[in-house]
Amino acid sequence: FGTTLGNSLRRVLLTSIPGTGLVYVQIDGVLHEFSTVPGVREDVTKIILNLKKLELKSLSDERKVIELDVEGPATVTADDLKVDADVQVLNPDQYICTIAEGGHLHMEIAVQNGRGYVAASDNKSDDMPIGVIPVDSLFSPIKKVNYQVESTRVGKRDDFDKLTFEIWTDGSIKPNDALSFAAKISVEHFKVFESADADTKFSEVMVE
Repeated sequence: FGTTLGNSLRRVLLTSIPGTGLVYVQIDGVLHEFSTVPGVREDVTKIILNLKKLELKSLSDERKVIELDVEGPATVTADDLKVDADVQVLNPDQYICTIAEGGHLHMEIAVQNGRGYVAASDNKSDDMPIGVIPVDSLFSPIKKVNYQVESTRVGKRDDFDKLTFEIWTDGSIKPNDALSFAAKISVEHFKVFESADADTKFSEVMVE
């Protein structure tokens, strides 16, 4: 069952592990994402693309708002973000934008925990004030997953599979913890197919 388990767990790892992502951005003086900010080299679209590369970890179940307030000249990175004790910036060197002499950039960024991918249109609400820009949310902390299946011997039998995973994360969760979480999710879903009055009994289950 190496390939069956490997493929299933890989899919769960890539789609269902919770993480922290952006929800919306609000930049002073900006009404929509196709605007520019005086004194800032990048346009708003490029700034948002750079913000999406932020690797964050929120310890709160509630939506959090982090702030960026920088005057030029300056090269702005994630290290310039003002966060509280509930939010950790895992890649402080991430480039955001460049501000020229006399320029000023102030923005608020809403982040929250979630799973998978949520489109910007789904992050938009009717009561959002003008100037709030909803963004696509990519919550998954898993960057890449590979698995390999090899034949292995157990006792006198050599027809078992050895399943090996390679898991890359953004640092907000350890690979072993992510795999364990994915296994728990899979087990809970498989339980739906259990039958309490099933006649078949399994006397032995081999787990390698």
